[in-house]
Amino acid sequence: MYIGVDHGTTAIRFSAGDSHFKISRKSAVSFNYSDLSRLCPLDEIKGIAVCYSMGDGISEITNIRKVKNRGILTREGAGEHIGGGTRVYDEIKKSGIPAIVIPGIHRNSPTDPRFKVYSHQTSPEKLGIAYEVSKNLGDDFIVCDASSNTVTLLVTGGKITGAFDACIFAPGTTHGAIDVDGIRKIDEGVWTANEAFMHAGVREHVPEDIQNKTLAMFAAMECAAMRLLNKTTKIALAGSLAPVIAEEISCLLGEEVSVYDEWCASKGLSLMAKDVFNGKEEILGLKVSL
Repeated sequence: MYIGVDHGTTAIRFSAGDSHFKISRKSAVSFNYSDLSRLCPLDEIKGIAVCYSMGDGISEITNIRKVKNRGILTREGAGEHIGGGTRVYDEIKKSGIPAIVIPGIHRNSPTDPRFKVYSHQTSPEKLGIAYEVSKNLGDDFIVCDASSNTVTLLVTGGKITGAFDACIFAPGTTHGAIDVDGIRKIDEGVWTANEAFMHAGVREHVPEDIQNKTLAMFAAMECAAMRLLNKTTKIALAGSLAPVIAEEISCLLGEEVSVYDEWCASKGLSLMAKDVFNGKEEILGLKVSL
């Protein structure tokens, strides 16, 4: 069996074949690698694909034994730091089970260089989503992951072209781009920049009855923007809000969109692990370094 581990915003999800389970990031601080037996016997695990935070310290899919600092530049930055993801990563490394670390997409990644005006494009688990979607939609598609934050990726010819990260464009329920009001609060010392990011979602700023419509509008805008670079590509939605906003996005874009559930990332990561440990040397345009 091959296992994929999705280090999400609110939970950590584990998938192997048709089996899966999740734990909150707070609960994950007591995770033990023996917990993987919930998926299958430990001696049947042939490989694991794991994500950690933004994954901006590596640009290749890398053997966990080769990775320094868990594949990140720093723990400081956008998002909430709890410790559950750290525990899961360290337990998997300690287990001795073959494991790979999935990179995020950033300035050192092999994407369209115009996207590199931004230091970071997407965190690693979104690549798991993209890989799962690629098995159904082929080599050309846009996928928008919408939940606590919203991130949209474009894949062209089977390779990542680029992505919009959560702090750049469309808001999620909790996170979003820092606007003028947020900048003022930072300058006044009311918030740190990270706090401003974590107060920029639709739940904070628009009435409850239009929160989903607002999120859907901006998510659709991200998808439409990506269409500039691949005009006829298919569109998919993932994340906890995908089923909720799919109809609105379809109306805005004038076409049906494919919808994936919350297990999309971990399932895609398990497929990555399977393919890598069976000899694949490139995934979505990213090199493999074992």
